[in-house]
Amino acid sequence: MPWINKEMCTQCGICIDKCPAGAISIEEAGASINEDNCIRCGICHNICSAEAVRHDGEHIPAEVAAKLSWIKKIIKHDYYEKNPELKKSLQKRIRRKITNDIKVLNTVLESL
Repeated sequence: MPWINKEMCTQCGICIDKCPAGAISIEEAGASINEDNCIRCGICHNICSAEAVRHDGEHIPAEVAAKLSWIKKIIKHDYYEKNPELKKSLQKRIRRKITNDIKVLNTVLESL
């Protein structure tokens, strides 16, 4: 999903006027895209002269870091620190969860 870099947004409003789904609005910090309404047409990305509308792929490193941080937090929880033998089963459950997420996403992609 496209997103808007608030630091780059000039709040010119051209993306709001051109969005066929009405998914963009201006907030105090700049334009914002409503994910539920966005139809991923790419018009906002193509017309933004400030190049503030960014590709979702740019978020991948931050999403990986957030997921790793969440996993590390769970693994370091007192429950597992006091029961280190349970960490292996936790790691297996985390792997199953991630594997399941991958299967779901692959099935969605195959359905397109």
